Amino acid sequence: MLATDPGASIASIAAAAGVDRRTVYRRFASREELLTAIYEARLTAVEQAIEDARLREAPVAVALHRYVENVIAVNRTWPVDLARMLTDEAIRRRRDVSVREVDGFLRRATDEGVLRRDQPEGWASALLPQLMHLVSRQLPELSPGQAADVVVDTLLHGLGAS
Repeated sequence: MLATDPGASIASIAAAAGVDRRTVYRRFASREELLTAIYEARLTAVEQAIEDARLREAPVAVALHRYVENVIAVNRTWPVDLARMLTDEAIRRRRDVSVREVDGFLRRATDEGVLRRDQPEGWASALLPQLMHLVSRQLPELSPGQAADVVVDTLLHGLGAS
């Protein structure tokens, strides 16, 4: 609900969850406290996705697919407004640790020749999250594994016929 309506009230969030708003207020003193809990849960899920992908140890192609599949599942489970989420300094710092981990993995992928070296610095790091976001929203009928196939193939081979 918050992905489509970031300004949703506690009452509407509670109604969508099938509970009374008082139930929500017993757990969260304010809307901001609820949002922080949601953002933290999403970050924990992303951190777990990175850990499960074994970005430092697994073969690049295996780790890439596993990471993308895991993050697509996170995106679908926690479809929040990331721009709003990252206005919180503590959340942004925590997220930046994950970004650095993935950036290091993408450098490894380039060094090992899985990704092209002739692209602008940081291009894969900018493109990958956008592809995962698009497939999460535009192709909901695909399982996370199938969606990861699309993202990885697009990242590694592009859309060109050659």
